[in-house]
Amino acid sequence: MAETINSGVAALKTLESWHVDHIYGIPGGTINNLMYALDKEQERIKYIHVRHEEVGALAAVADTKLTGHIGVAFGSAGPGATHLYQGAYDAMADKVPVLFLIGQNPQGLMNQDFFQEFDEDPWFNDPGVYARTVTTAESLPHVIDEAIRRAFAQHGPAFVTIPNDLANKPIPADGYYSSAANFARPQLAPPADDQVKQVLALLKQAKKPLIYVGQGTINAASEVMAFAQKFQVPIITTALGKEIIPYDFEALLGSAARVASKPANEALQETDLILFVGSNYPFAEAMFKPNIKFVQVDTNPQILGKRHHTDVAILADAKQTLQRLLDLGKDAPVSPWYAANVANVANWHQYNDDMMNRTSGDLRFEPAFKEINRIATDDAIFSIDVGDVTQNAVRLLKVNGKQPWITSGLFATMGVGLPGAIAAQLDYPQRQVFNLVGDGAAAMVMQDLATEVTYGLPVINVVFTNLALGYIEDEQEDDGQEWFGIDLPKTDFAQVAEAQGLTGMTVTKISEVPNAFDQALKISQSGKPVLIDIRMTNERPIPVEKLALDPDKFDEATIDAFKKRYYAEKLAPLSAYLKQYHVQ
Repeated sequence: MAETINSGVAALKTLESWHVDHIYGIPGGTINNLMYALDKEQERIKYIHVRHEEVGALAAVADTKLTGHIGVAFGSAGPGATHLYQGAYDAMADKVPVLFLIGQNPQGLMNQDFFQEFDEDPWFNDPGVYARTVTTAESLPHVIDEAIRRAFAQHGPAFVTIPNDLANKPIPADGYYSSAANFARPQLAPPADDQVKQVLALLKQAKKPLIYVGQGTINAASEVMAFAQKFQVPIITTALGKEIIPYDFEALLGSAARVASKPANEALQETDLILFVGSNYPFAEAMFKPNIKFVQVDTNPQILGKRHHTDVAILADAKQTLQRLLDLGKDAPVSPWYAANVANVANWHQYNDDMMNRTSGDLRFEPAFKEINRIATDDAIFSIDVGDVTQNAVRLLKVNGKQPWITSGLFATMGVGLPGAIAAQLDYPQRQVFNLVGDGAAAMVMQDLATEVTYGLPVINVVFTNLALGYIEDEQEDDGQEWFGIDLPKTDFAQVAEAQGLTGMTVTKISEVPNAFDQALKISQSGKPVLIDIRMTNERPIPVEKLALDPDKFDEATIDAFKKRYYAEKLAPLSAYLKQYHVQ
C-alpha cells in the first residue's frame, strides 16, 4: 500500500520549506482542519493566537518586511477572512510578498448560501497577485507553493481559499513537492557605461544636485554615502528609507513632504538635479519641480518615468549603479551647496535636540524620544504606527543604519505598530523591539497587548496620548476648517496594559520620563512586555511643509509668530546658509 500523508500536514510542510516558522490566526469552523494539522506540526511551525485577524494580517506583512521570508496569516470564512483586509491592502500598497490562507465551508456545502459563506476569490483578486480556491486535497500543497512563488515574483499578497474538508484527507506522500529550493529572482545586467557617463555629465553641470533614495538602496548605504561625499550631493531618503543612512551622516537631509524633515523640503525647492534611486515616492509630482534634470535608477521598468520625466533612466540595481558612478567619476570640488546643506542639517538637529532636552514646561513628545534614543540598543527594531507618531519618529529617532524601522507606508493604516512589534519580537527574540503609537491607533488594536503576554514578547510599548487625532486635526487647521470629529476619550492605557498582564506606567511630567524608561528597560530585559503612557500636550509638531522662516518670503510678524508657536527662535532657513556660503 502506497504511503500517504495528511493533506493539511503536507500543506504545512510546504510552508516549512519556504522558511515559515510561525503563522497568525484565530480558529473557526471553516479552518479547523488546518488547525488540527498545525497542532501536529507545532514543533516546526508555531501557531500565534492573535485576538483579531487584522493584527495577524499586519504582523504577517511585518514578518516579510523584516526578514524577507514569506509571512503567513489565516482567517476562517466570512468575517475571519474580511478582517484580513487591512494586512492585504498594506501588503499590496508596499509591494510586500505575503500569504493569506482563507477558510471555506466543505465542498458539499459551497454555493448554497450556507453559514458565513461568500465567494472569496473575487474579493481578494483586487489586492492579490494570486487568489485561488483549492479544488482537490492532492492539489492543496501545490496551490500553496504556487501562491508563494507568485507573491515573491509579483511583489504582493497571495490568497489561497481552502474548503475545510480538503485539509484533512490522505494524499500520496510522494505526490507533492516544494519549489522553494529552486526559486530565484532574475538578475539584471549591470548599468551601461554610456548611461553612467551621461549621469556624470549631468552631475558636473548641476549647481544644486540631490540624491533621493528609497528602499531599493537598503543594501547600498555605504555606496550612497560615498557618492554623496565624492560628488558633493546631499541625501534625501523616503520616510520608509529612514533606516538606511545613519542619522548623524553630515549631509542627510531626512525625508520630504509632511512626514519629513525641514532640510529636505527646503533643498527640494532649490535643486536643479535629482538622482532618484530605488524609490517610488508617491508625492514626487507635488514635491519635485517639473523643470529640473532628473535621473532615475530602478530594477522595476514599471517605475521608470512614473513620477517625473527622466533625462536618464537606468534599469539596474542601485548598488551596482552607484558603485559604477564612483568608479568612473572624479571627485567633485568642495561645494558651497553641499556645505550650506550640512550647516542647515546641523541647525535642524540642534533644534530637535533642544526640544528633546527641555526640562520645564508641559510634557511634549520630544523628551520621550530622547529617552528612546538613550535606551535603544544598536540593533533595536522600531515598529511605528501611523499619525503624528510617524512624523515625530522620522525626525527624532537617531537610527544608526543597523536598526530596522517599519510602518504602513503607502496604505498608512492606523493600528500597524503593535502587530509589527509582535512580528519583530517573534522574528528576532534576542533583539530589543519598540512599538511607538498614538492613542488613536493604540485604541484600535489594544486587545493584542495580551498576545505579547501570551508568548512572552518583551516589547517596549510607548503610547503618546494627546486625546486627539493630531495628524487629522492639523489637516483641518490647514484647510481652514473648524476642528471636528478628532477628539478622543481619555483612556488609561497603563491600566489597559495591566489588565492584560503587562506592566503599565503613566507619565505626566518631564521629570518623570527618564525613570519610566529606565524601568521599562529593566522589565523588557527581564523578558516581559511593558507599556508607557505618555500623557502629553496636544501641541502641533512643527509643520516643515509650511515653514514661515525666510525673510525673503514672509514678513517679520509672521516669522515671529511661527517661531513663537514652535519654539523655533534659533531655527534658520536654508536661504540664510545659501547666502553665507555664496550659493547662487
